[in-house]
Amino acid sequence: MTTDSINAMLERADQRAATAGLPYAGDVTPVEAWELFRTDNAVLVDVRTPEELKFVGRIPDALAIPWAAGLRMERNATFIDDLKDALDPSQVVLFLCRSGKRSVFAAIAATDAGFSQAFNILEGFEGDPDDQQQRGHLNGWRFAGLPWIQD
Repeated sequence: MTTDSINAMLERADQRAATAGLPYAGDVTPVEAWELFRTDNAVLVDVRTPEELKFVGRIPDALAIPWAAGLRMERNATFIDDLKDALDPSQVVLFLCRSGKRSVFAAIAATDAGFSQAFNILEGFEGDPDDQQQRGHLNGWRFAGLPWIQD
């Protein structure tokens, strides 16, 4: 992947952010996220719960920092501290969750904490629900055939 293609990808994400008025750096597709991550041009932070990672699947070498936990999905009070302990605020950080909702909150919180390159991965790991309210059939990381493993 060339510097020009990386810059083009990030520019598209920036344009999406500007068009939608997003309070963080932007949104990337799962395929764009994979290209940035696999070429070491970004860090991928999976914000799903440990249970989701274990039972639904995870992306090898992604950093796992849950946004929320427990049956009530209570916000992880140490999320930003954990993020700051693991990463430099100038790094390109891609946030992933199940459907692209919690990862938006993570990108906003990271931006508010000084991470200037915080991006959401659209569609999440499992994607949007279909007509039968099942995920994984319309879009998302797994649907795109991108690498993942299950314990």
